[in-house]
This record gives sequence, C-alpha cells and structure tokens, in this order.
Amino acid sequence: MKKTNVTKRLAVLMLLVMVITTALTACGGKKEEGASGDKLELNVHVGPEPNTIDPALNTAVDGGTLINHAFEGLMKLNDKGEVVNGQAADVKISDDQLVYTFTLRDDAKWSDGEAVKASDFEYAWRRAVDPATASEYNYMLGPVLNAYEVMAGEKDPSELGVKAVDEKTFEVTLATPTTYFLEIAAFPTTYPVREDIVSANPDTWATEPETYIGNGPYVLDTWEHQAKMVFVKNENYYDVSKLGPDAINFVLMDDQNTILTAFKNNEIVFGDDLPSENIEAMTDNGLYIEGQLGTYFLCLNVEKEEFKDVKVRQALALALDRNYIVESVAKGGQQPADTFVATGLSDTDIEKEFHDTAEPWYDVNDYEGNVAKAKQLLAEAGYADGKGFPTIELMANPGHENIMEAVQNMWAENLGLNVTISSQDWNVFIDTRKEGNYQVARHGWLADYNDPISFLDMWVTGGGNNDAQWSNAEYDALIKTVQTSTDREVRYQAMHDAEKILGEEMPIIPIYYYTDLYLKSDKLEGFYTSPLGFKFFMYSSLAE
Repeated sequence: MKKTNVTKRLAVLMLLVMVITTALTACGGKKEEGASGDKLELNVHVGPEPNTIDPALNTAVDGGTLINHAFEGLMKLNDKGEVVNGQAADVKISDDQLVYTFTLRDDAKWSDGEAVKASDFEYAWRRAVDPATASEYNYMLGPVLNAYEVMAGEKDPSELGVKAVDEKTFEVTLATPTTYFLEIAAFPTTYPVREDIVSANPDTWATEPETYIGNGPYVLDTWEHQAKMVFVKNENYYDVSKLGPDAINFVLMDDQNTILTAFKNNEIVFGDDLPSENIEAMTDNGLYIEGQLGTYFLCLNVEKEEFKDVKVRQALALALDRNYIVESVAKGGQQPADTFVATGLSDTDIEKEFHDTAEPWYDVNDYEGNVAKAKQLLAEAGYADGKGFPTIELMANPGHENIMEAVQNMWAENLGLNVTISSQDWNVFIDTRKEGNYQVARHGWLADYNDPISFLDMWVTGGGNNDAQWSNAEYDALIKTVQTSTDREVRYQAMHDAEKILGEEMPIIPIYYYTDLYLKSDKLEGFYTSPLGFKFFMYSSLAE
C-alpha cells in the first residue's frame, strides 16, 4: 500500500497553525460532562486531505486508517496484529482449502440501522474487480475464482467466485489455496459497500457524510475539507459499548513542522509525521519508532527514452550511498535496502525471512565499488561522465526534498548528471505518477499481508500500481506461478526468481526499508498500530 508522508511549504505554516489552533481544544482532546457521563473527543493526525475514502479506490495508508474506522470486513486486525472475526461470526474452510463459507454476525448493521447482508459483500467484491471501477487494488482479490478473467474483461463480474447463499452466508471460492486469504478478508478493498448508496451517487457517495454509510465502529459526521474529518461512534455497531472516544477528530495536515508544532502545543495527541531534523530532539519526548513492512524507493518511468537502457537504470541505482541517506538524512532507524521486498516477511521456512535468503542487488557497504561500476555502465550506455544525457527531473511530494537533494547530489557528483527536483502536493503527485507524467518519482510501498507477493505482484504488465510502466513476460509468468501454485517451495522460489529479474531490470531503485515514526502523547492509551501502517483509535482513552 502506498505510504503517505507529506508536508507543505513553510509559506503556509503559520496560517495552518492558526487554523488548527482555533479548531482544536487543548491537550489533544477534551472530556465533557453530560447526562450520561464524560464524553471524550480525541484530536489526532494520520495524514492530509485524503484522495479518496472509497474502500475500492483507496491506495494510501492514511486513507486506509480512515476507512478502518468507518467500515469493517469479514475479518479484522486486533491490537496484537492478529486476524480475527469482524463482521463474520464464523468461517468454515473446505478440506481442499478452496471454499470459504462466512456466516455474518446477527448484529452486524450499517450506520443507518439496516442489517449487513451477504449480498453487500458480493456486490463490493464484484465492484472491486469490475474494470469499470478502475480499482488499483483489484488484484487483492486475485485468489478468487475468475478474478483475473473479470479484471481482464474476459468474464462478467457476476462470474467472480463469490456468492450470497442467503442473507447471512457469504461463500467464496478460490482458484487455488491461499494461505493468507483471511488477511485479504481483513483488508479495506474487501470491505462491504451498499449497492443502493453507491449506485445512487456513484461519483460522490464517499465524499459526503450523508451518503458515507459504513458498517464500522465510527461514522463520518462532518468533513471540513483541508481542516478535519470528525468521526463519531456508530451507535449501531455491535461493539459500540466497548468503544473509546465519542468523537475522533482526524486533523488534516501535510506540513511536518505544523504537525510537530500542534503536538508540542498539545493540540493533537497523535501525529503521524515529523521533520527528520527533529527526530533526535523528540526521542524520549513522544517519538515512537516501530518496525514496518515497507520499502522506500525511486520509480523510473521506463517508457521515457532516456531510461529504456537497463545500463542507465543500473548506473543510477549503484550511484547512491544508502548508508549516508539513512544515517544522515532520514535518521529514523531505517535499514539500507539492497532488494525490493522488505525485511520482516517470512520465507519458505517461516523461521527465516524472505530478505535473508534473497540475492542482494548490490552491496550497500561497497559504495566506492558501486560508484565505479555505475560510471562504467553509464559510459557503456553512451553517456561517459554524464555527457549528452538529458536533465533528470526528480518528482516528489513535499517532505521528501532532503532525500531527493541527496540523490540529486550523488547523481551529479558521481555520474555528472544534471538533476532538478519538483514538488507536488500529495493528491496531485499520486495522480501524476499513476498517469506516467514523470521521469523519476519517489515511491513507497507497505505490505498488505505477510507474503512477499504483496510487493511483487504490483509490477506485472499493466498492473494498477505499476507506475514504472515496466513489462517483462518472464516476470509475469513467475508471478502467475506464485498465484496459482499450491506448493510452498515452488511459490517462494518463483518469488525469489521474480525479484532477481526486477533487480536485473531495475525499473525501481530501492533506498531503504521503512520504520514507522509517529508522535504519541503519554496520555493516549489503548491506541494500536499494525506493521501495514494502519492506526487504530477506536478503543483509545485519555489518561487523567
């Protein structure tokens, strides 16, 4: 899943601080005495104005956090990171592990009081794979029978292997056994949506509180664009008595300095970003650094003439000092990346990590040797000392300028290349990258479940998240093997082989493996996060 980490220019800093200060209460929340006792209102930050909060269309981590508060899947993640029953009261798996039969909770309801039905899941899943929906995450449902054929337009969405047996029974037939399928059933793309709501307002249903009908613990009450989104308890949620805050104010900020200022002033109790230069000062002062299943990388648009030669792409990758970037620029405990699939994901032997048995693409500790090879490759491509190579524009969203500047300097000093940096606000940036209107763009990816295919299947030809526009038939065949094989050894070998091809072709340039840095008040209790990047506040409280 795409990781959000954005910030605006200093020119708007003071204005934003003023807006936030007047919009929020002290101490990041407040308790009000009412007829039924104290009411808790929580002020938190997880990202900027979301691009979308439609479960089928969202691709960003911050959007996923918002969706997780308004919707719930058949399964859900608990505070231990375990997949447990959500809207499903029970699930039965056939002996051949191809048929999953979910029985919905009797008390599963939508926020408007209507009962959640198996047909709601049937509709949502068919909608997600329907080419007309243009969901970038449609491949999450790839394990379901006929999913790829539907996505390719070869079969009708009605032929997807899902069936509402009755109002409370949802049956899913897979094309091949999938060990992580229940994790998929806990992912936002698979959450139910109401056909009557979506069909009546296909373009706007997820933009207005009145039509944003969910089945999760909270409901969107108000949305002050570019300022905050207020979620209040869903009184029809089956677990409402256990929920914490009566209201959660998701404050929409995208300037790292503004976020830090709001946290220091006790205007928010949680901030999902901060400037790297403040990491040391905030250590032991509210900064938390958690492990995360993700990779920060550069994406090369291989359709651009200047990047069609693999030697050029390899030279650009080798000319970077990842240790310097991690230690002197990012400063958040990140690990220099020598492959694409992040650390922390299991291999064939679950006691081992996929990364530990992968073949490194380069030696991150041999910077001098890497630069020498990079110069040689660029010369072989016809651009000795960078002569004759067109100017490269590095595109990023705000907040990443310091890393882009480091890359700019390394490419200039080591390869003689002329490099400029452009910055676009988050929503514009992700659209520009998706449409391929760039040369080199920063990128980040977090696992959607504990399987390396979560990183590798995004690079298949024509994939919804294949922003590099890269295509390799052998790679596609290997991913197909991974998706259809029932042999664990075969699957993992195919994934290692696929990652090796990705490293040889280098349409992407890994820089480091993510850590999750966030600011949290000591008063905030009951909050939890997951290695996928989602943040959960529904069971939070504020200590006195």
